[in-house]
This record gives sequence, C-alpha cells and structure tokens, in this order.
Amino acid sequence: MNLPLNPILERFAERTPIPVMARGVLERCLSAQQLDAWFETVAEAQYTRELLFSSVFEVMTDVVFCQQPSVHAAHQAREETIGVSVTSLYNKLNGLEPGTTAELVRFAAEQAEALIEELDGAKPAPLPGWRVKVLDGNWLEGREHRLKELRGVSAAALPGKSVAVFDPALELFTDLFPCEDAYTQERALLPAVLETVRAGELWLGDRNFCTRGFIEGTVGRGAAVLVREHEGLRFTPLGPMHEAGRIATGTVAEQRVRLGPADELDGLELRRIRIELDAPTRDGETTLYLLSTAPPEAASAQKLAALYLTRWTIETAFLRLTVELRGEINTLGYPRAALFGFAVAAVAFNVLAVVKAALRRAHGIELIEQTLSSYYVANEISHTAEALITVLDPEDWAVFQTLSVAAMAAWLLELAGHVNLRKYRKHPRGPKKPPPKREHDPQRPHVSVARILTERKAQQAQRKEGGSP
Repeated sequence: MNLPLNPILERFAERTPIPVMARGVLERCLSAQQLDAWFETVAEAQYTRELLFSSVFEVMTDVVFCQQPSVHAAHQAREETIGVSVTSLYNKLNGLEPGTTAELVRFAAEQAEALIEELDGAKPAPLPGWRVKVLDGNWLEGREHRLKELRGVSAAALPGKSVAVFDPALELFTDLFPCEDAYTQERALLPAVLETVRAGELWLGDRNFCTRGFIEGTVGRGAAVLVREHEGLRFTPLGPMHEAGRIATGTVAEQRVRLGPADELDGLELRRIRIELDAPTRDGETTLYLLSTAPPEAASAQKLAALYLTRWTIETAFLRLTVELRGEINTLGYPRAALFGFAVAAVAFNVLAVVKAALRRAHGIELIEQTLSSYYVANEISHTAEALITVLDPEDWAVFQTLSVAAMAAWLLELAGHVNLRKYRKHPRGPKKPPPKREHDPQRPHVSVARILTERKAQQAQRKEGGSP
C-alpha cells in the first residue's frame, strides 16, 4: 500500500521497518490529538492548563522505550515543545489519578485489538470457543529514597501495586487496576475486575483470586473461571476423585464439589482438579488443586490442567516490561507517577504486540514464535528513535492519524513482509551448569587474567602432545 510519506521516512521504512511500524501504530492509535481529547473525557480532578496530557505521555514513552534514561532527561530533550518546567511535569505525574491510568491501558488495548483482528494476527486460542484472560498481581519495586520522610529509612519504599489482565492469544494487556497502597490485598481490587468480565471468557488466576464472590460473580456474567484452590475457600465434595489421565508434567484427577458448607444445598457446583506433578515446583509443591466452572464439554480435566500451567505467560510479559522496556522507573517515588509509568510500559508492550501480530501474519505463527526475539525488536526501536526524532518532523507522521483500521493493517502487513528476521533471531542457550565452588584466599585477593590464559594454553599444548596436564 503506497502512502504519501516523506522520502526520508520511506527510506527508514525500507531499512528499519520495525521501528517505523511501532511509531506508526502510536500515531494511529495514540496521537496527541486523540490523547488530549480522550483525557478530557476521563480525568476527574485534573485538568489541562499549560501542560497537555499528550506531552506527559510522550515523555514517559521516551523513558519506557529506553530512548531516554530518565524522566528528567526526556523533559530536557523535549523542553522546547513541552513548554513547562521539569517541576511542573513531575507535579502532573504525581497527580495523575489511578482511574485515568487504568483507562489509558484499556483505551490503548482496544485500539491495538482492532488492528490485530484486522491483521488476523492473533495466536491460536488456548481454549477454542473461549477468550482466555489471565489475571495476576504486580508489586512495583522499591524506589529511591527521595522523599524527605524516607531518607532515614532503610526499608524498601514501595510505590504501589496493580492487578493486570493479559490476553495470551492477542499478547495484550487488556486492563490494569492500579492501587497506590502497596499493602492492599489483591482481592480488594476484584470488584473492579468483575465489572470488566464478559460472557464467553475464561479467567485464569492464582489462589489469591480464589474467592467465592469472584467465582460466583464471573459465572453470573456468563463467563467461567480456572483458579488455583485457596485453603480458605469452603466447599463440599460431591464425590470422590477419579483419575483423568496425564499431561506433560504429571497426572490429573477430578471430582465435583459445591461451594459452601454441607448444609448449603444451593451452592454453585465446581470441578476440582488435582495435578500430581512429576517434579516439584520452585516452592517445593508436588500437588496442585484447581477449581473451575468451565463445562466438561468445553474442556477435559487434562486440558484445563495444561491450560492453567500456561499462566506463566503473564509472568513473562511482566518480565518483558522490566527487561525489554523500562516499566520500573526507580526515580518515580510518588505512587501515582510510578503507577502511570508502569501503565505506559503496558501500552508500549501492546504497541509491540501489534507489530508482532503483523509479523505473524506475514511470516507465519510458528516461525515468529520460535525465532523472533522481542528483546532485539525493542532494542532496535530504542536505538532508532533518536534518528527518527532528529530528521523527521511531527507533521511527517500525521498521515497515519487519519488512516482507517483496514488501511493501517494493510500498511503494517506490507512492511512486515520486508522485515529481515535474521536481525532479531533468538539465541537459546542450553541448561545452566552449576557454578563451581569458589575458594577465597585472603593472601591472593586478585589474579592476572593474562597469566591464567597463558597457563591454559600451556596445559592445552601439553595435552595435545600426549603428556599429563
């Protein structure tokens, strides 16, 4: 698809298509005009005076894409266009409402989902006929002790937590529920999560989300759950466990149970699934119990057991937020600013999900999933961004803002077909070997590497000659 692009932008698109695709997705889904108009509809207490919300978002995007090392550096690079002091920027960040942060992730996810669906670039559904959602909590790491009250405290300063919702087929964060108090129990956020549940969804969660209210509320909305059993949940067995076969990691058994004590006859009936693991978990557990409301005709106990063990996909996504992107910005100590930074990282993750969907459509799911390294993708985007900003004007990207979803998907697919995948190939390593025990000699606190290598060469030459080492 031929777009009226600046010749310089066309050259970038030919030589580095992935960074141009990512920037194009940002312009199509989250342009400055869109963001500022959206902000006016969702902000409750904050309002725009001199600093636009889109400017705050652009600064944070520079940081999470690792284009700038800090918020202060990003502000300095954009100071002429931002038009306010760095203090004003931090004040804006520190005052962003958690509701605005949550709505930003939801808004961006809807935009990304539309493009992925148009591209037909989703991965196969984990459970055909159901849309799987994975639920997990995330504590933000301790921050620098910049606040006056923290300077004499040695304990880690936790700026908040959130519950995230991840769609493994689309590889999108569809929702984020931020909380400023890091000590708040994840279960306290479940009522807000329930408001987003839709019919035909299957929600996966660990034992923290195994509550009667969440299970019954999900079923009441026409959805189903698959959660790990919490010892505090009361239920009544309706029959014995019966063997249900094997999965790759162990044996599976199943029984029927009813929520509530034995004298409560109208409780919701559940499937209770036991997994006897061949090898213990990292916590030393060998047996897992799951509870599910998915009907037997939708999935066998084996299928549900195997599906639950794919919960790690959201943990991998969290890891990518902190390794490939900068979701943890340790200089942002105020909870609202820190939570917003994490949310923008989730938005950036979703932008990359659209790019990856286009690559799957152009090159095939199997090839992309097996060979594409998202680390090298993110690395090229961060290193190319400065060149794009330096030689191109904001007006050069305006063409994407008015493209239809179909036209944008067609352009992405065309560029994806020209991507040289060898630049982004994975380099899987073998199993780690246990490190040898180190001996400390206080009389020899250091060694010469050159002499060590000389000794190695001498030993190799001696072995080659057939002598003893």
